[in-house]
Amino acid sequence: MIEKMEFLSIIGPKDQLDRVTEKYLGRYEIQLENTVAELKNLKDIVPNTENNPYREWVGKAQAAVALLKEKQPVDKGKMSLDGTKTEQMTPEEAIAVISAADEAIEEHNRSKSRIQEERKKKTELLESIRPFLELHFEVSRILHFQNVKFRFGRIPVAFYQKLKEYVYEDICTIFEKCREDDSYIWGVYFVPKAESEKVDAIYASMHFERLFIEDAYEGTVDEACQALEQEILQLEQKEEWMEDGFRKVIGRDQEKICQAAAVIETWSARFDVRRLAAFTKTKNEIFFILCGWMTKKDADKLGKQLEADPELFVTLESNPDRRMSVPPTKLKNPSLIRPFEMFVRMYGLPNYYEFDPTLFVALTYSIIFGAMFGDVGQGLCLLVGGFALYRFKKMDLAAIISCCGFFSTIFGFLYGSVFGFENWIPALWLRPSEAMTNLPFIGNLNTVFVVTIAIGMGLILLTMIFSIVNACKAGDMGDALFDTNGVAGFVFYGSLVAVVVLFMTGNKLPAAVVLVVMFLAPLLVIACKEPLTALLEKKKAHLEGGPVMFVVQGFFELFEVCLSYFSNTLSFVRIGAFAVSHAAMMEVVLMLAGAENGGTPNLLVVVLGNIIVCGMEGLVVGIQVLRLQYYEFFSRFYKGNGKEFRPYRNLR
Repeated sequence: MIEKMEFLSIIGPKDQLDRVTEKYLGRYEIQLENTVAELKNLKDIVPNTENNPYREWVGKAQAAVALLKEKQPVDKGKMSLDGTKTEQMTPEEAIAVISAADEAIEEHNRSKSRIQEERKKKTELLESIRPFLELHFEVSRILHFQNVKFRFGRIPVAFYQKLKEYVYEDICTIFEKCREDDSYIWGVYFVPKAESEKVDAIYASMHFERLFIEDAYEGTVDEACQALEQEILQLEQKEEWMEDGFRKVIGRDQEKICQAAAVIETWSARFDVRRLAAFTKTKNEIFFILCGWMTKKDADKLGKQLEADPELFVTLESNPDRRMSVPPTKLKNPSLIRPFEMFVRMYGLPNYYEFDPTLFVALTYSIIFGAMFGDVGQGLCLLVGGFALYRFKKMDLAAIISCCGFFSTIFGFLYGSVFGFENWIPALWLRPSEAMTNLPFIGNLNTVFVVTIAIGMGLILLTMIFSIVNACKAGDMGDALFDTNGVAGFVFYGSLVAVVVLFMTGNKLPAAVVLVVMFLAPLLVIACKEPLTALLEKKKAHLEGGPVMFVVQGFFELFEVCLSYFSNTLSFVRIGAFAVSHAAMMEVVLMLAGAENGGTPNLLVVVLGNIIVCGMEGLVVGIQVLRLQYYEFFSRFYKGNGKEFRPYRNLR
């Protein structure tokens, strides 16, 4: 259900605002509203224009706490704004603690950044010469040649072959091959200084890619690589030692930092409350006005406490229509059906004027799932498995699966099916794949199909009633009376259901005149919804496109309405179809296991088959039932455009 909300306004001297925040607002759930916007018709009120001085320190405090290995719990109840408790840390002291911690963190980060930058440079140097490990020359000597030019780089394998076959013997160069893979050959070529331009051009035409080696190596390439690897390892160890040392140092002030962070967060939150308040000035004193939404239960308790406070004045408003803001929605359901709120929230939270459909969803979803997936054994698996998962992991979906498993078990007894075996227990009702019903005009039809269509028609009528109730609560009498899901639609569809039931049961039908009135009158009302609503609201009717276009448009809309009623009704055939298909799939599993005709089944095939059917079909059935909820039920009566109740919570 949706909890009843009341609008609460608190008035008092400005210097009492922080005390109100700490003493009262922190103990109750209240969704604060912008007072200036809420009371915009009230003169001589101004918003709080002060900037929050604690906001920048909140981020620094959180960063400091995040670095601590162990976050010590802090008794925030020691904090009091009236200064009566000497053990409290003042905001100034808290900022000083966080400032010192922040400076230490920044210095640590700068040192760490220098080490990381040096390590990155060494790593890049290592990667640049690693391809030339086969070059058994001192790199420093090569880099200081005077009359001989050198070029480190790589060349594609195909072009290297061309270079060796067609050009290499005719140019003045030496190519020292170092490393090779499927694509490239790494190496260095030497060329006399006088021939360098010509030879460079030839290598460039062979797609030789130069790699520039820095003058930072000693010894051979192998020796240089070993030295760099050792330097990188030392830098990594240095960074680890520095990190451990820093955490030990900052950990000594762990409790103080955590308490300071709590103080700053508390004061920042309180300052944000000021931002939502409005202020008015009298001759001698400035008063604050703070307002917001509360549940009626909490509002009554808080109102009594505030009335006993001589410094404060409080008003309670139970009529939400008199407020500028929209009342928020807070759901309150029993623990058994609370997990189904997940499906409701997925579609959209109900607005304050709607009724909470959670109970309806819980019942219809679970029962329809059970009807489509009726099996004692598989149902018990879902029941036990879902309950265990919810018990330890607190997953709402697991609780839903458990409820669905319960009804699957019940329908399993009704169908007489246990892990697909239909000869273990007798069917308390029928076998989905065998039971048939003879209907007038149609002939033999599966009984499950007949029952599910009948249930579907009943549920459609029920959702129409929900739609009428919601429209009345919202004050939209046009939709309540003339809509396809209003009284007119209910009369038309209800008459259709009554006629079908009478015909199928062999009873006499009403006279032709009565039938015309039963069907034609509601359709005409639905077609004339707009002018009738305008007449009801005492407004001038506006027929877009003129009377002729209105008639033509109304005709096609009525055709669409009738077609939607028909298609919505047939949608419930899927319930029976899945019940029959489940039995058929388990027959296939038992056939593959050799369990037909009383044979000894292969237990492994039976177990695997049940697991596959339970997982695959259970998922499909769950999605199909959810589709029925959203498209066949919610689309008729539910808007789901509510604003969630988001209370201010004081940090205590």
